[in-house]
Amino acid sequence: MELPKLNFQETFDFKFKKDKDKFFIYDLVRKTYLLLTPEEWVRQHWIHYYLTVKCYSASAIVTEKKILLNGLTKRVDLLITEKTLPKILVECKAPHVKLTEKTFEQTARYNSIIGAREIVLTNGLQHISAFYENEQYQFYRNG
Repeated sequence: MELPKLNFQETFDFKFKKDKDKFFIYDLVRKTYLLLTPEEWVRQHWIHYYLTVKCYSASAIVTEKKILLNGLTKRVDLLITEKTLPKILVECKAPHVKLTEKTFEQTARYNSIIGAREIVLTNGLQHISAFYENEQYQFYRNG
């Protein structure tokens, strides 16, 4: 199983298992093994990051939350909450997916329903972070 090295300073201790020809990764939030897709690889890095680096509890992390957007059911990849209120919405893409204005707008549309103060759009290699202020998104400067 060849997995791309993602753009995180930390290294995380993932648990894997193989069943027939499929690989699975253990999700610390849902406490179960999930099919290891490229997008799941990115999501699990962020889950480990928020649990081990940012010290959030597993109960503050919501995965694949269903929302209704323009009459369609969508799922947000990761939502970090504080006292049950939405704080950070993380939209994960597979490492080969380019982050564009269109993918950012998708994340912003999801957040119009969720109402988190910050959003992160990531493919694991590139991370775009923004916070919502004065009815518009302000991008964080890396550096």
